[in-house]
Amino acid sequence: MSGNGLPPLSRTTLTGLAPEQRPVVDAAQLRTRVVHFGLGAFHRAHQAVYTENAAALSGEPWGITAVAPRSAETVRALRAQDCLYSLSERRPEGPRTRVVGSVVDALAMGPDAKAVDALLADPEVTVVTLTVTEKGYQRLASTGGLDHAAVAADLVADPAGPLTTVIGRLAAGLAARMRAGAAPITVVSCDNMAGNGAVLSRIVREFVGASDWPDRDRILDRIAETVAFPATVVDRIVPATGAADRAVAATALGAHDELAVTAEPYRQWILEDSFAAPRPPWELDGALFVRDVTPYQLTKLRLLNGSHSALAYLGLAAGHTTIAGTMAADWGERLIRALCAEVAPTLPAGGPDPAAYGDDLVVRFRNPAMRHALRQIGSDGSLKITERWLPALRTLRATGTAAPVLELALAAWVFGTRPPSAVTDPAADALAACWDGSRRPVETVRALLRAVDAQDLADDTTLTTAVTERLPALQAGRIEI
Repeated sequence: MSGNGLPPLSRTTLTGLAPEQRPVVDAAQLRTRVVHFGLGAFHRAHQAVYTENAAALSGEPWGITAVAPRSAETVRALRAQDCLYSLSERRPEGPRTRVVGSVVDALAMGPDAKAVDALLADPEVTVVTLTVTEKGYQRLASTGGLDHAAVAADLVADPAGPLTTVIGRLAAGLAARMRAGAAPITVVSCDNMAGNGAVLSRIVREFVGASDWPDRDRILDRIAETVAFPATVVDRIVPATGAADRAVAATALGAHDELAVTAEPYRQWILEDSFAAPRPPWELDGALFVRDVTPYQLTKLRLLNGSHSALAYLGLAAGHTTIAGTMAADWGERLIRALCAEVAPTLPAGGPDPAAYGDDLVVRFRNPAMRHALRQIGSDGSLKITERWLPALRTLRATGTAAPVLELALAAWVFGTRPPSAVTDPAADALAACWDGSRRPVETVRALLRAVDAQDLADDTTLTTAVTERLPALQAGRIEI
């Protein structure tokens, strides 16, 4: 029994659930054919759901083994629940909870290194997916290439032993597969980066090329021949799970779920149709396969993710704590629509209509059942804004187009980096150092832009002045759009 007197979620407790609350597949009938790196909430609320529904609709045994890069505790908790967990959709009319059963095993990347490599070399496994966030790719913001310093220990480590980075483990596992002459495989990044497939392909190849493996050239040739890295766009708002969410799941299930996740009702998955091996028929559950995901990817990154980040930093400056609370402010909807209109000229043709996309964002962000914390969305900003805002800002400035909304958002990010910052960031020390007290405000803005490798923008006097002029209003908690 758990601390609340309820039994833990398990295969045994499934028998007491209503049919609509049970998994749509029998996990005992599934086999590991997908390996996923990243055991976080987003994967469990997105790709795992698509995979479960695809298995159910096709009758094919597509099961997932999930690999946790760091948290062995999450692995233990999932195994204790027979790899079951619940998903509660936060609908305006009330939550809807069901159990997901597509994950058939969980591994810890370090302690279970040999098991992970065995799966990556297994011909039955034909798809690898990743949700490890932007920072998990160990790349330099300045070049987009591999950060050799960040993976130095893995480059000299025994590839058969524990490695510390997902990129190292993936590269070593693919190398073992290449050496074994196993069947082709597809590696699918599901992280929010422009050209995420090409990014992952480059990083993996550069890791192999920088290794001291005597057969590295042959491995690179084999990767080129037998491994595909399609680009993807994933979309679903998945807030961090709190005690209240676990209580909702417990009430609905009559069982305690340590790994309950929640999400908005909306979900979308767009994939480049360039797989090298068999894959789950995700299209049966609504996934869209296209020749070029770029228009969808940039629309999502710059409008949805860009709006999310803008709401986070401006909302925090105005004293809000959640997206829905920020949208209730008199400027929330105006911000979304203005940002979408401003960024629309930077988007390629062939994607969603920016104005209609903005309409959908307003509805999604206003959902009163969602309590998406601004601090969660604002985390890792030094990485996120380089993808979500800065490319569009550069395009607009190059054409002489005004960008007041992006300037305001950038000012809010600047304001939010003041120590002690309310959000976490891998560059926290470097950002805090920009506020040393001896600089004028505009010099602090320039230093912060240099800290995120945006030297060109730091040298743009018109931009840095415009951003600096926004800071006093933010200091007073005023959002002026």
